[in-house]
Amino acid sequence: MTNIHPTAIIETGAELGENVTVGPYSIVGAQVKLGDGVRLESHVVIGGDTTVGANTHIFPFASIGLQPQDLKFKGEPSRLEIGFNNVIREHVTMNPGTEGGGLLTRVGNNCLFMVGAHIAHDCQIEDHVILVNNATLAGHVTVGEFAIIGGLSAVHQFVRIGKHAMLGGMSGVESDVIPYGTVTGNRAHLSGLNLVGLKRRGVDRETIHALRNAYRLLFAQEGTMAERLQDVAEMFKDNEPVMDIIRFIEGNGSRAICQPKMEDAA
Repeated sequence: MTNIHPTAIIETGAELGENVTVGPYSIVGAQVKLGDGVRLESHVVIGGDTTVGANTHIFPFASIGLQPQDLKFKGEPSRLEIGFNNVIREHVTMNPGTEGGGLLTRVGNNCLFMVGAHIAHDCQIEDHVILVNNATLAGHVTVGEFAIIGGLSAVHQFVRIGKHAMLGGMSGVESDVIPYGTVTGNRAHLSGLNLVGLKRRGVDRETIHALRNAYRLLFAQEGTMAERLQDVAEMFKDNEPVMDIIRFIEGNGSRAICQPKMEDAA
Protein backbone atom coordinates (compact mmCIF):
# COMPACT_ATOMS: atom_id res chain seq x y z
CA MET A 1 0.00 0.00 0.00
CA THR A 2 1.04 3.59 -0.58
CA ASN A 3 0.58 6.40 1.91
CA ILE A 4 -0.09 9.71 0.15
CA HIS A 5 -0.84 12.78 2.24
CA PRO A 6 -3.94 14.68 1.05
CA THR A 7 -1.88 17.83 0.42
CA ALA A 8 0.69 16.04 -1.77
CA ILE A 9 0.50 16.39 -5.57
CA ILE A 10 1.14 13.29 -7.69
CA GLU A 11 1.01 14.28 -11.35
CA THR A 12 -0.63 12.00 -13.88
CA GLY A 13 1.94 9.59 -15.31
CA ALA A 14 4.07 9.24 -12.18
CA GLU A 15 4.82 5.65 -11.20
CA LEU A 16 4.88 4.66 -7.53
CA GLY A 17 5.99 1.28 -6.23
CA GLU A 18 4.63 -0.56 -3.23
CA ASN A 19 4.74 0.91 0.28
CA VAL A 20 5.70 4.38 -0.95
CA THR A 21 5.11 7.30 1.43
CA VAL A 22 4.63 10.84 0.13
CA GLY A 23 4.44 13.45 2.88
CA PRO A 24 2.59 16.76 3.13
CA TYR A 25 3.00 19.30 0.33
CA SER A 26 5.40 17.13 -1.64
CA ILE A 27 5.21 17.16 -5.45
CA VAL A 28 5.96 14.17 -7.70
CA GLY A 29 6.21 14.99 -11.41
CA ALA A 30 4.65 13.15 -14.31
CA GLN A 31 7.87 11.41 -15.43
CA VAL A 32 9.02 10.37 -11.96
CA LYS A 33 9.35 6.73 -10.92
CA LEU A 34 9.55 5.90 -7.22
CA GLY A 35 10.69 2.40 -6.24
CA ASP A 36 9.23 0.24 -3.50
CA GLY A 37 9.53 1.65 0.00
CA VAL A 38 10.61 5.14 -1.05
CA ARG A 39 9.76 7.69 1.62
CA LEU A 40 9.33 11.40 0.91
CA GLU A 41 8.97 13.65 3.93
CA SER A 42 7.12 16.97 3.66
CA HIS A 43 7.82 19.60 0.97
CA VAL A 44 9.94 17.37 -1.27
CA VAL A 45 9.88 18.26 -4.99
CA ILE A 46 10.84 15.62 -7.56
CA GLY A 47 10.53 16.49 -11.24
CA GLY A 48 11.89 15.67 -14.66
CA ASP A 49 12.65 12.19 -15.91
CA THR A 50 13.80 10.93 -12.53
CA THR A 51 14.01 7.42 -11.09
CA VAL A 52 14.41 6.90 -7.34
CA GLY A 53 15.45 3.43 -6.20
CA ALA A 54 13.84 1.33 -3.52
CA ASN A 55 13.97 2.34 0.15
CA THR A 56 15.49 5.75 -0.52
CA HIS A 57 14.51 8.31 2.11
CA ILE A 58 14.23 11.99 1.09
CA PHE A 59 13.86 14.74 3.68
CA PRO A 60 12.04 18.11 3.55
CA PHE A 61 12.79 20.76 0.96
CA ALA A 62 14.98 18.56 -1.22
CA SER A 63 14.79 19.53 -4.91
CA ILE A 64 15.40 16.51 -7.11
CA GLY A 65 15.48 16.25 -10.90
CA LEU A 66 14.63 19.83 -11.83
CA GLN A 67 16.33 21.73 -14.66
CA PRO A 68 20.14 21.80 -14.44
CA GLN A 69 21.99 25.02 -13.67
CA ASP A 70 23.71 25.15 -17.05
CA LEU A 71 23.17 27.99 -19.52
CA LYS A 72 23.82 25.56 -22.39
CA PHE A 73 20.79 23.48 -21.40
CA LYS A 74 17.97 24.03 -23.91
CA GLY A 75 15.37 21.65 -22.58
CA GLU A 76 16.76 18.49 -24.18
CA PRO A 77 15.36 15.27 -22.68
CA SER A 78 17.72 14.16 -19.92
CA ARG A 79 17.55 11.92 -16.88
CA LEU A 80 18.46 11.56 -13.23
CA GLU A 81 18.86 8.03 -11.87
CA ILE A 82 19.10 7.51 -8.12
CA GLY A 83 19.83 4.04 -6.74
CA PHE A 84 18.43 2.25 -3.69
CA ASN A 85 18.87 2.72 0.07
CA ASN A 86 20.02 6.32 -0.20
CA VAL A 87 19.44 8.99 2.43
CA ILE A 88 18.91 12.47 0.96
CA ARG A 89 18.66 15.10 3.68
CA GLU A 90 17.09 18.56 3.82
CA HIS A 91 17.73 21.08 1.01
CA VAL A 92 19.75 18.65 -1.12
CA THR A 93 19.64 19.43 -4.84
CA MET A 94 20.27 16.96 -7.66
CA ASN A 95 20.03 17.89 -11.34
CA PRO A 96 19.58 15.74 -14.47
CA GLY A 97 22.13 15.49 -17.25
CA THR A 98 22.79 17.65 -20.30
CA GLU A 99 23.64 16.97 -23.92
CA GLY A 100 27.31 17.68 -23.21
CA GLY A 101 27.49 14.92 -20.62
CA GLY A 102 25.46 12.07 -22.06
CA LEU A 103 22.07 13.34 -20.81
CA LEU A 104 22.38 11.40 -17.54
CA THR A 105 23.21 12.14 -13.92
CA ARG A 106 23.58 8.91 -11.96
CA VAL A 107 23.69 8.30 -8.21
CA GLY A 108 24.53 4.85 -6.87
CA ASN A 109 23.27 2.90 -3.87
CA ASN A 110 23.65 3.25 -0.09
CA CYS A 111 24.81 6.88 -0.25
CA LEU A 112 24.30 9.65 2.29
CA PHE A 113 23.79 13.24 1.16
CA MET A 114 23.70 15.56 4.16
CA VAL A 115 21.94 18.92 4.45
CA GLY A 116 22.43 21.25 1.50
CA ALA A 117 24.61 18.96 -0.63
CA HIS A 118 24.49 19.61 -4.39
CA ILE A 119 24.87 17.13 -7.26
CA ALA A 120 25.14 19.05 -10.53
CA HIS A 121 24.33 17.89 -14.06
CA ASP A 122 26.08 14.84 -15.52
CA CYS A 123 27.75 13.77 -12.26
CA GLN A 124 28.39 10.05 -11.80
CA ILE A 125 28.31 8.94 -8.16
CA GLU A 126 29.15 5.35 -7.21
CA ASP A 127 27.95 3.38 -4.16
CA HIS A 128 28.46 4.21 -0.45
CA VAL A 129 29.48 7.83 -1.12
CA ILE A 130 28.96 10.48 1.58
CA LEU A 131 28.56 14.20 0.92
CA VAL A 132 28.72 16.12 4.18
CA ASN A 133 26.70 19.30 4.80
CA ASN A 134 26.82 21.82 1.93
CA ALA A 135 29.35 19.84 -0.12
CA THR A 136 29.02 20.90 -3.76
CA LEU A 137 29.84 19.00 -6.94
CA ALA A 138 30.02 20.94 -10.19
CA GLY A 139 28.98 19.39 -13.50
CA HIS A 140 30.53 16.19 -14.87
CA VAL A 141 32.23 15.20 -11.59
CA THR A 142 32.78 11.47 -10.97
CA VAL A 143 33.02 10.09 -7.44
CA GLY A 144 34.23 6.55 -6.69
CA GLU A 145 32.74 4.19 -4.14
CA PHE A 146 33.14 4.93 -0.41
CA ALA A 147 34.52 8.42 -1.09
CA ILE A 148 33.69 11.13 1.46
CA ILE A 149 33.32 14.79 0.47
CA GLY A 150 33.79 17.00 3.54
CA GLY A 151 31.43 19.75 4.60
CA LEU A 152 31.45 23.03 2.66
CA SER A 153 33.81 21.55 0.05
CA ALA A 154 33.53 22.49 -3.62
CA VAL A 155 34.65 20.25 -6.47
CA HIS A 156 35.45 21.77 -9.88
CA GLN A 157 33.69 20.51 -13.00
CA PHE A 158 35.12 17.38 -14.68
CA VAL A 159 37.18 16.44 -11.60
CA ARG A 160 37.47 12.74 -10.76
CA ILE A 161 37.39 11.63 -7.12
CA GLY A 162 38.82 8.13 -6.70
CA LYS A 163 37.33 5.34 -4.61
CA HIS A 164 37.84 5.53 -0.82
CA ALA A 165 39.18 9.11 -1.11
CA MET A 166 38.58 11.67 1.63
CA LEU A 167 38.15 15.40 1.00
CA GLY A 168 38.65 17.49 4.11
CA GLY A 169 36.05 20.08 5.07
CA MET A 170 36.11 23.46 3.26
CA SER A 171 38.40 22.15 0.54
CA GLY A 172 38.42 23.64 -2.95
CA VAL A 173 39.24 20.77 -5.28
CA GLU A 174 40.22 21.55 -8.87
CA SER A 175 42.38 18.49 -9.64
CA ASP A 176 41.71 14.74 -9.73
CA VAL A 177 42.06 12.94 -6.38
CA ILE A 178 43.68 9.50 -6.44
CA PRO A 179 41.88 6.50 -4.94
CA TYR A 180 42.53 6.16 -1.17
CA GLY A 181 43.94 9.70 -1.09
CA THR A 182 43.17 12.53 1.32
CA VAL A 183 43.11 16.17 0.22
CA THR A 184 42.71 19.40 2.18
CA GLY A 185 42.93 23.12 1.66
CA ASN A 186 42.04 25.89 -0.74
CA ARG A 187 43.17 25.10 -3.33
CA ALA A 188 43.32 21.53 -2.14
CA HIS A 189 46.55 19.53 -2.06
CA LEU A 190 47.08 15.82 -1.54
CA SER A 191 47.94 15.28 2.12
CA GLY A 192 48.41 11.52 2.23
CA LEU A 193 46.29 8.40 2.21
CA ASN A 194 42.88 7.95 3.80
CA LEU A 195 44.28 5.61 6.44
CA VAL A 196 41.35 6.03 8.82
CA GLY A 197 38.89 5.03 6.11
CA LEU A 198 41.01 2.06 5.07
CA LYS A 199 41.19 0.75 8.64
CA ARG A 200 37.46 1.25 9.18
CA ARG A 201 36.74 -0.87 6.10
CA GLY A 202 38.93 -3.71 7.28
CA VAL A 203 41.88 -3.34 4.91
CA ASP A 204 44.73 -5.44 6.29
CA ARG A 205 48.00 -3.95 7.57
CA GLU A 206 50.07 -5.49 4.77
CA THR A 207 47.96 -3.84 2.08
CA ILE A 208 48.06 -0.48 3.87
CA HIS A 209 51.84 -0.77 4.23
CA ALA A 210 52.15 -1.45 0.49
CA LEU A 211 49.91 1.52 -0.31
CA ARG A 212 52.05 3.83 1.82
CA ASN A 213 55.23 2.66 0.12
CA ALA A 214 53.68 3.06 -3.32
CA TYR A 215 52.42 6.54 -2.42
CA ARG A 216 55.90 7.68 -1.39
CA LEU A 217 57.41 6.35 -4.59
CA LEU A 218 54.73 7.84 -6.83
CA PHE A 219 55.10 11.32 -5.42
CA ALA A 220 58.85 11.36 -4.88
CA GLN A 221 60.88 14.16 -6.45
CA GLU A 222 63.17 11.91 -8.49
CA GLY A 223 62.35 11.21 -12.12
CA THR A 224 59.17 11.95 -14.04
CA MET A 225 55.67 10.86 -13.14
CA ALA A 226 55.65 8.51 -16.13
CA GLU A 227 58.83 6.84 -14.91
CA ARG A 228 57.54 6.54 -11.37
CA LEU A 229 54.23 5.10 -12.59
CA GLN A 230 56.07 2.43 -14.55
CA ASP A 231 58.29 1.53 -11.61
CA VAL A 232 55.44 1.33 -9.11
CA ALA A 233 53.24 -0.65 -11.50
CA GLU A 234 55.99 -3.25 -11.86
CA MET A 235 56.82 -3.40 -8.14
CA PHE A 236 53.20 -3.69 -6.99
CA LYS A 237 51.57 -5.42 -9.94
CA ASP A 238 49.91 -7.99 -7.66
CA ASN A 239 48.51 -5.39 -5.24
CA GLU A 240 45.04 -4.42 -6.42
CA PRO A 241 44.62 -1.19 -4.37
CA VAL A 242 47.95 0.12 -5.66
CA MET A 243 46.94 -0.78 -9.19
CA ASP A 244 43.66 1.10 -8.62
CA ILE A 245 45.78 4.23 -8.17
CA ILE A 246 47.95 3.45 -11.20
CA ARG A 247 44.92 2.93 -13.46
CA PHE A 248 43.30 6.09 -12.13
CA ILE A 249 46.35 8.25 -12.88
CA GLU A 250 46.70 6.68 -16.32
CA GLY A 251 42.98 7.24 -17.00
CA ASN A 252 41.45 9.70 -19.40
CA GLY A 253 40.62 12.51 -17.00
CA SER A 254 40.69 16.08 -18.31
CA ARG A 255 42.03 17.58 -15.08
CA ALA A 256 45.50 17.37 -13.56
CA ILE A 257 46.22 14.97 -10.69
CA CYS A 258 46.12 16.61 -7.27
CA GLN A 259 49.69 16.69 -5.92
CA PRO A 260 51.09 16.81 -2.37
CA LYS A 261 53.01 19.74 -1.01
CA MET A 262 56.75 19.14 -0.99
CA GLU A 263 56.84 18.31 2.72
CA ASP A 264 53.86 15.94 2.42
CA ALA A 265 55.52 13.88 -0.31
CA ALA A 266 58.46 12.97 1.88
